[in-house]
Amino acid sequence: MRVGVVGASGYVGGELLRLLVGHPKIELSTVTSRQKAGEYVHRIHPSLKGFIDITFSDMSIDRLGNTCDLVFTALPHGRSKEIVKDLYDLGIKIVDLSADFRLKNPKDYVKWYGWEHPFPELLSKSVYGVPEFHRADIKRAQLVSCPGCMAVTSLLAIKPLIANDLIDTDHIIVDSKIGSSGAGSKANASTHHAMRYGVIRPYKPVKHRHTGEIEQELGLVAKRAIRIGMTPHAVNVVRGILTTNHTFLKRAVPEIDLWKIYRTSYKNEPFIRFIRDKKGLYKYPDPKFLIGSNFCDLGFEVDEENQRLVALSASDNLVKGAAGSAIQNMNVMLAYDETDGLKHTPITPV
Repeated sequence: MRVGVVGASGYVGGELLRLLVGHPKIELSTVTSRQKAGEYVHRIHPSLKGFIDITFSDMSIDRLGNTCDLVFTALPHGRSKEIVKDLYDLGIKIVDLSADFRLKNPKDYVKWYGWEHPFPELLSKSVYGVPEFHRADIKRAQLVSCPGCMAVTSLLAIKPLIANDLIDTDHIIVDSKIGSSGAGSKANASTHHAMRYGVIRPYKPVKHRHTGEIEQELGLVAKRAIRIGMTPHAVNVVRGILTTNHTFLKRAVPEIDLWKIYRTSYKNEPFIRFIRDKKGLYKYPDPKFLIGSNFCDLGFEVDEENQRLVALSASDNLVKGAAGSAIQNMNVMLAYDETDGLKHTPITPV
C-alpha cells in the first residue's frame, strides 16, 4: 500500500515517519513540506538517518493522487480542510490529524475554532478516529479524523463510567498535564528554553477546544448532551499526557465492580493497560512509562467521603495522542493487524 504524509516536517509528521518506516505492509511514497521541499528527510529528522532516503516535496494534489493509496495529513488546524476535500474527491483514503473534521456540528467550529467550516457535508462522512469507540465505522471509512491528544486520553478513562450510568454527566472535570511537544514545532516566546523549562503553566483554563470533542463523543455514549470542564497545563516534560478526570458517582460502587467495568469495556483492546498497584512507586498511570508507545494506561481511585471517582489516564501525546492513533486507524481501514507498526514497548528511563 502506497502511503503519503502531508506536513511531514513537524513533530507529529516526524513521529509518523518513525513508525511508518517500520510498518511491514506499506511503502512510504511521498512526504511533503512546504518549507523543507528539496531537503533530505533525515536532515530535519536526524533519528531517521539510514531508515529513509527520500526528500521532502512540495504539496501537490496531482502527485499525491498518482503516488498514494492513503494519505496522512499532519497540518496545523485550519490548513487541512481544502487538501482533504481534494483528496476525498479523488477517492483516496485519508487519515487527518488536524481538528478540521473532528466535530460533527458545523456550528461547533464557530464556537471552538472561530471559523465557519467550508465543507460541512464532509463532517458527516468523517469518522472520529478512536478505534476503541468506532472501529466498525472506521473499517468502512474513506476519511478518518484523529482525535486531539488530551481528548482521547480523557475519553478512554471516562467512557466506561458513562456507558454504565455510574456518574453525574453534568459535573465532569478534566485536568490535563501535557509536555512541550504538544504545542508543535513552531517557536514562539513561550517556547524558548528560559521560558519553558521548569514550568507548570495553566493555559486556556476554560473553553479549551478539545472540550468540544470530549462533549461530542461522551454525549453519543450518554445519548444526551453532557457538560465538561477542562483545564490543561503545560509541564516540564517533552512528551506525555496525564489526565486527572474528576467525576461524581450517582451511587456507591464497590471497587471490584469498577475493575470489572473497565476490564469488560476494553476487553481485547491491544493498546489499553490498567495500572493500579497496592505496592511500590508506580501505583497509577504515569506518562513517563509510556514514551514512544501507543498505549493508554488507565487507573482510578475512589473518594468515598465526596462520592468522587478520580479516573486517571496517561499517554504519549505524539503516539496514542497523534501518530500512533493515525496508524492504528490506517490498520483498521486497510484490514491489517491493528498492531502492525505499533508493537513497541515504551522507552524507559527517559
